[in-house]
Amino acid sequence: MKTGVLFGAMAMLSACSMSIIPEGAAQSRPASQDSEWVAGDAPDAAVPPPLYKNGAPARFQPVNPAQLVSIGDDSTRATGSGVALGPDVASLNLTESKAASALQSYRTSCMSLVRREDNSGLTNGADWQSSCTAAQSWQEKDAARFFESYFETVQIGDGKAFATGYFEPQINGSRIRSAKYPVPVYRRPDNLLDVDLGLFSEALKDKRIRGKVDGTKLVPFEDRAQIDDGALAGQGLEIAWAQDYIEFFFLQIQGSGRLALPDGSVMRIGYAGQNGQDYTGIGKVMRERGLLADGKTNMQGIVEWLRANPQDGMKIMRENKSYVFFNELTGPGPLGAMGHPVVARTSVAADRMFVPLGAPVFLDMAHDIADGLWVAQDSGGAIKGANRFDTFWGAGEEAARIAGGMSSNGQALLFLPRGTVSRLVAVRQNAGK
Repeated sequence: MKTGVLFGAMAMLSACSMSIIPEGAAQSRPASQDSEWVAGDAPDAAVPPPLYKNGAPARFQPVNPAQLVSIGDDSTRATGSGVALGPDVASLNLTESKAASALQSYRTSCMSLVRREDNSGLTNGADWQSSCTAAQSWQEKDAARFFESYFETVQIGDGKAFATGYFEPQINGSRIRSAKYPVPVYRRPDNLLDVDLGLFSEALKDKRIRGKVDGTKLVPFEDRAQIDDGALAGQGLEIAWAQDYIEFFFLQIQGSGRLALPDGSVMRIGYAGQNGQDYTGIGKVMRERGLLADGKTNMQGIVEWLRANPQDGMKIMRENKSYVFFNELTGPGPLGAMGHPVVARTSVAADRMFVPLGAPVFLDMAHDIADGLWVAQDSGGAIKGANRFDTFWGAGEEAARIAGGMSSNGQALLFLPRGTVSRLVAVRQNAGK
C-alpha cells in the first residue's frame, strides 16, 4: 500500500507508464520547498554552522559533508549518496511518549525488517535481530534507553529533509450501487501483473512494471479514462460504490480511507494495487494553466474549481492516468508497505532505496509538530530520494488539518543498528585494496 495527501500543496511527480511503476498510490506534493531554516555559508570542508529553527538552535548539528562515506557509485540508493555517523542517540533527548510509540511500532514490524532485503544497501536482515528480540519484552516506560542501547544515528547525504503529511480520509459510500452511489470502488483485477525487471537484468534490479498480457505481449493496463468509461464494468470487481467522484479521486491518491455507509457503519478500504500508468498531479497542471487564483492553490481551492467546472474538471482528473484498486480492511490499519498497520503520529513513509523499511527515523523540522522519532513503515510513488518523508496523522478532521499543513524542511537522521557505519567504512576500504 501507499498513502499520501494532496492537501496544502501539490508540486507533482510522476512515474513512467510501463517503465518504473510507483510504489503504491502517489504521495503528497509541496507547494514550495522554500526552507524556513537558515544557515550561514561555509566551504565544504568546514564544519557547517548551526542551523536555527524559529530563532532557536536545532536539536543536532549536521555532519560535515567531508565526512560522508560513499559505498559504490549508485546514487539511486543510500550507499551511493554518502553516509556518516551522526550524534549519539542520547544527545537527541528523545521524549518518552514519542519513544514509547516508536518502540511499539518497531516491535510490530521489526521481524519483517529482519526477513526482507534492505534495498538501501545499508544493512543486512541479521543486523536487526538483536534489537528486534529485545523490543519484544522492553518496557515502553524506558523506551528512550532502548533506542540509546541498540542504535546509532546515521546521516544520509547532507541530511536535509523535506516532509509532507497524509491521513486516512472518510467519504460517503455504499456496498450497493444506486443513483446516489454511482462511483465504483474496484478490487485489483486478476489480470493485472507485476513484473520484477531485476529477474531479467541486474541493471534493472529493484525496478518493476505493471501491465497485462495480450496474446504474447505485455501491454499497458487500462488508464483512468478507460476505466471510468467502463473497461472493468461487469467483471464483478466492485467492492463498494462511492457517492462523489471527486472525493473518491482524492481518496485514491491517499491510498486508503473509510466509506461512511448509509446505515451509519464504516467500511475501511486499503490499497490493493495500481494500474502502472503515469501519475500526474493535477494541482501542478492547474497552476501551470493559470486555473487557480491566488490563495486558491490548496486542496480546498482545487476542489472548488473542479466542482465549478465539472466537464473541464473531469478532463483534468483524467490526465492523471494512475488508478488505484482497493480491498476491504477488517483488522487494524491502514496497512503500510510492510503489510503492518501504520500508526498516527508514529509511522512515516520513506523511499526504500534510502531508508530500510522498518527503521526508526529522527526528524527535526521547521514545522515543530513533526519533530521527534518516527518509524518508516510505508513508501509511496512520490516519496523519492534521500531524506524525503511523508508523516502519517491518522483519521478525522484534526488529522486532515495537520496533514494538509505539513510541508516542512529540516534535518533527518536514520537509526541503524550499532556498528553499521564502521562496517560500511570497512567495506569501502576493502574495495579500494
